[in-house]
Amino acid sequence: MIKNQWYAIMESKEVKSRPVGVTRLNEKLVLWRDSNGVLSCIFDQCCHRGASLSLGCIKGDEIECPFHGFTYDGLGKVKTIPANGRAAVVPDRFKVNAYSVKEAYGLIWLWYGETNEKPLPEIPFFEDLKEGFMYGTFAEVWNVHYTRAIENQLDVVHLPFVHDTTIGKGNRTIVHGPVVEWDGDLMTFYVDNSVDDGKTVPLKPNEIKDYKQLFSLQYHVPNLWQNRISSKVRVFAAFAPIDETHTKIYLRFYQKFIPLPMVGPLIVRISNIFNRIILHQDRRVVLTQLPRKSELVMGENLIQGDLPIIEFRKKRAALKGERPIE
Repeated sequence: MIKNQWYAIMESKEVKSRPVGVTRLNEKLVLWRDSNGVLSCIFDQCCHRGASLSLGCIKGDEIECPFHGFTYDGLGKVKTIPANGRAAVVPDRFKVNAYSVKEAYGLIWLWYGETNEKPLPEIPFFEDLKEGFMYGTFAEVWNVHYTRAIENQLDVVHLPFVHDTTIGKGNRTIVHGPVVEWDGDLMTFYVDNSVDDGKTVPLKPNEIKDYKQLFSLQYHVPNLWQNRISSKVRVFAAFAPIDETHTKIYLRFYQKFIPLPMVGPLIVRISNIFNRIILHQDRRVVLTQLPRKSELVMGENLIQGDLPIIEFRKKRAALKGERPIE
């Protein structure tokens, strides 16, 4: 995982009045809301006898261990040990790791890295999705590392083969470019595929004129993606890392061409049925890829059309300090 980043890990609506235990970024976590609805997140293992805190309950603003009643605050500190009496002082060693979490854009974000008591950076999100859109979400777990799931959405070569009955119709197998641009941690890639007439040679990225008029998609470090279908229609995904071999994908359909409160949500639900079909066409193939985690160099024979994937790997390696971006 890339350190010192905000990761979208869940939808806000998944944490309500009871503790919720999840695994994210290889960590067992328990999340809950206090009496004011404020979110807390700590390690899901009691420091006393190792029981899962997520099986416990909320007492006021604290979470109570189901085994022996130890209560924890949002900083991971044990506040009471019932067997010792409420008047007893709790030693400092009775604590577990706490995690910085925030809510924004209907998602829960976890800061993965050092805090050092410095102000943390802003939550990363696509600027054009922050307001004006209506959306709906569905989610599912894939048995792959989150890098494989992300790379599938950066792959502009597979469409006519994996999605030949849906978004890949037309047999446009020749991939021109694609053109890839970075703006900080935001990658935009411009796509132009065409039918192979037996004569056409794919254009190199620097040979494509007016590329900003082309269809485009975006990836934002560390785990966000969007398909910019039009100014009023987008498909968004957050790839929440569970562990080294599992990822939970939160896929959203955004629309603002029908803002009516009754009709708009119906359009979103219907569109997500189609998006699920497309995602499952991807899943059928991606789950077979080996190794399940991608790296900058791993013995593949990549082609020009793989440029967004190459750029993703280079950026990730650079942020992990493995290799500078060339």
